[in-house]
Amino acid sequence: MIRIDLNSDLGESFGNYKIGMDEELMKYISSANIACGYHAGDPLIMEKTIRMALKHGVAIGAHPGYPDLIGFGRRNMSVSLEELKTMVKYQVSALKGMTESLGGKLQHVKPHGAMYNQAAANLDMAIAIAEGIKEIDPNLIFMGLANSCMQEAADSVGLIFASEIFADRAYTDEGKLVPRSREGAVIHEPDMVCERVLEMVKHGKVKSINRKEVALKADTICIHGDNPAAFELAVRIYECLAENEIQIRALR
Repeated sequence: MIRIDLNSDLGESFGNYKIGMDEELMKYISSANIACGYHAGDPLIMEKTIRMALKHGVAIGAHPGYPDLIGFGRRNMSVSLEELKTMVKYQVSALKGMTESLGGKLQHVKPHGAMYNQAAANLDMAIAIAEGIKEIDPNLIFMGLANSCMQEAADSVGLIFASEIFADRAYTDEGKLVPRSREGAVIHEPDMVCERVLEMVKHGKVKSINRKEVALKADTICIHGDNPAAFELAVRIYECLAENEIQIRALR
């Protein structure tokens, strides 16, 4: 039987500000990427989200980002490789410690937003992140963009890599994500999204925005729940996988 992990970025509320549909989405995912307080989240939100994941049997991952609460970690930052590495270590340590204090175990690390996008295209940055992860726990899985520098970085430092695909995003001919600023970068039609998911999971390929067939390894699918429309799409993806007898399971 084919199996796939479904992940989502959660715990991104902050104080009195609520972001996302964490409680609703927990029922449909197998792995949760929990914000660590830099781009979003705070100690109470982190602990609440960890407890929620443990209750639903969802694997827990750290979701470190840049220290940019106002920009939600989506603005590029220019930092040294040493600083980037320590940012990752600081955040992963916090989430790992809190998870273990509640009887859980950290499964993976997935960078957030601008940190994720920059490292996907910059090998030195990807290696700094990978080294930071390994120095905290060499058994953690590095979750990152398929067909990116992150795979090479994980291999170079000896980490297991989980290749992530995006159900509702268009791809370039090179297998990269089409920038959101370009028309057609985000796919909204549920039937088309499900068709693409099945093609990626079952056959390891996807049609690019120019209709070219691109090879794409899929270990985990990112599904969004930031708004009601995206949540409905996430549920449809879950149902589509179940209907096609594809097992939804965490990475380990």
